[in-house]
Amino acid sequence: MAMKKLINDPANLVQELLEGFALANAGKVALAGNNLVVRRTPKPLDKVAVVTLGGSGHEPALSGYVGEGMLDISVPGEIFAAPGPPRVVEALRAANREAGILFIVLNHAGDVMSAKLAMDMAKREGITVRQVLTHEDISGGPRENPEERRGLAGCLPVIKIAGAAAEQGRPLEECAALAERMEANMATLAVALSGATHPSTGDVIAEIPDGMMVVGMGQHGEAGGGTQPLKTADATAEIMLETLLADIQAQPGDELFVMLNGTGATTLMELYLVLRRVGQVLEARGMTLARSLVGEFLTVQEMGGFQMCVGRLDGELKALWDAPCDSPVWTAR
Repeated sequence: MAMKKLINDPANLVQELLEGFALANAGKVALAGNNLVVRRTPKPLDKVAVVTLGGSGHEPALSGYVGEGMLDISVPGEIFAAPGPPRVVEALRAANREAGILFIVLNHAGDVMSAKLAMDMAKREGITVRQVLTHEDISGGPRENPEERRGLAGCLPVIKIAGAAAEQGRPLEECAALAERMEANMATLAVALSGATHPSTGDVIAEIPDGMMVVGMGQHGEAGGGTQPLKTADATAEIMLETLLADIQAQPGDELFVMLNGTGATTLMELYLVLRRVGQVLEARGMTLARSLVGEFLTVQEMGGFQMCVGRLDGELKALWDAPCDSPVWTAR
C-alpha cells in the first residue's frame, strides 16, 4: 500500500514536527539552540541534569519526557537516526553544572557512537557527565551479554526514576545507581503485527504477511526472534510475559510494573485486553501488578504491535515512580 501521511517537504519534516510539538506543549518545553528540546522552567543548577538523545519519528518519545521530574534536555535526531555529536555536545554544554549530568542512552549503534564522541569532547572541557546505557530488549541475546541487547521503551521507566531522584537533589552517583538498578531489574519484548513506512521516503521498514506476527521486532523494524501465526490477545500476553518473567527471574511475592507501549497502529482496546491477561497470570503466580502504563510512548509510525516491558520494583523505586513529574506525556502529582 502506498504511504499516506500529512507532511510537507520531507527535508523540513523534523524541524516542523519539533515546532509543532513545542507549540502544543508550550507550558512545559521549548526549543533552544540547534533544535534541543528543553524544560520551559529550568531545574536549579545545584541539581543533577538528565539528558538523552534519539531519532525522531518515534513520537512522543523521547522529547515527550522533558519536564519537571523527568528530562532536562532531549536531543532529537533526524527520522530514525541519532543526532550528530556536535548537537549532543551542545546539549551537554547547555546542561553543564557543578552537580553533573546523567546521560541516558539507548543501546543502538548510532546513539552509542554519538554519545561516546560527545562525552569525550565534553569531558575534555571539564563537563561532569555520567552515562547510563539501557539495553533491556531480551530478543537480542542472553542477559549475560547486555551489549547485544537493544534499548527499547524501557528507557522511559529509567528516565522516570533518574529524573525523580535528580529533582529531589540526590547526587550524580546516586541518581546513576538508581537508574542502573531500574535498568537491571527490567526486560522488554516487542511483537509486530504489521510494518511501517519511513515518513520522509515512503520506504517500507518491515513487511509482515497477513495473519502473521513477529515476536522480537526491533524499534526500527529490525528482524525479530521469529514469525508465527497471529495469536489472540491472551495467548500473545502469555507468550511474552512468560519469557520476560524468566529473564528477570521474577518470584512469588515480587512487586512488578508492566508497561504496554503501542507502536503506532494498535488500539487501546487491544492493549487493555493484553493487560487484563497479564494481571491474571501475575495473580496466579503470586506476583503483584504494582504499577502499570498503557498507551503509545515510543512509536514506530504506523507499525502494528506493542512492546511489553516488565520490571521489579522495590520500595525506593516505587516511591520514585510515584514522585511528582510534569512532562508532555508523563505527569504525576
